[in-house]
Amino acid sequence: MNKVSKHRHELRSVLITGATGGIGMELAKRYAKPGRMLILWGRNKERLDTIASLCCSRGAEVSPRQIDLSDGEAALAALREDEARHGLDLVILGAGLSDIKSPDQQTEDPAGVLKLALVNYATPVTLATAAAQSMIRQGYGKIVLIGSVAGFYELPFAASYSSSKAGLACFAQAANLAWRPKNVQLTLVIPGFVDTPMSQRLEGPRPFLVSAGSAARKIMQAIRVGQAELIFPWQFRVLRVAERLLPAFLRRHILQSLDVGQKEHARS
Repeated sequence: MNKVSKHRHELRSVLITGATGGIGMELAKRYAKPGRMLILWGRNKERLDTIASLCCSRGAEVSPRQIDLSDGEAALAALREDEARHGLDLVILGAGLSDIKSPDQQTEDPAGVLKLALVNYATPVTLATAAAQSMIRQGYGKIVLIGSVAGFYELPFAASYSSSKAGLACFAQAANLAWRPKNVQLTLVIPGFVDTPMSQRLEGPRPFLVSAGSAARKIMQAIRVGQAELIFPWQFRVLRVAERLLPAFLRRHILQSLDVGQKEHARS
């Protein structure tokens, strides 16, 4: 199998979705430098303008785009437009929704489930595929998908969120088999709790919490070395091994007994 070149190609253009979120903003700041084009997508115009100005002050060219990723067709058209204008060397698909069913709800809101499925799964895998088509033509490229350790578990209070991240992980594994021989590297990032506005809305403990800056550094290192999967912090790698040893009935009991709340809907 051919390996993606780690040093031959300079990252001239970097597209980041969710650039107005905690991790996305940190990545944008760190990738900003003279001679680089940053294509920053976000939903919040004020925050998008702020991060765009900061990246420009660091010498980067910046092309900001305010966009709602629940409209997958518009997002696909936007990616093709940005690719035609600027090219795509690295695409980081970091935008996402998070939602938790409150104790007084029997089920999640169906409309919310649809939007979450579009933003967390359908749109990013569509954009990843479109980016891969472009990168295969140019002979190289890097794509990053942001998953979650929630994808390891069947969370009864967040069934749509955990399943969307599980689906993203399955897609990443399959796409890597298809694209890496064509010199397109895909990295799946699987973080635990990161100190961002999204996780700050959670009620209850956030074990092994890491800062958004630390998360960004780990992600950039994984991209640099061509890592196919990054799970952090390390405690979740240990837990992943340990939970596989649990009997099925005990696993179900633990998941059903979890008590997690959320102050309000969150969007990165």
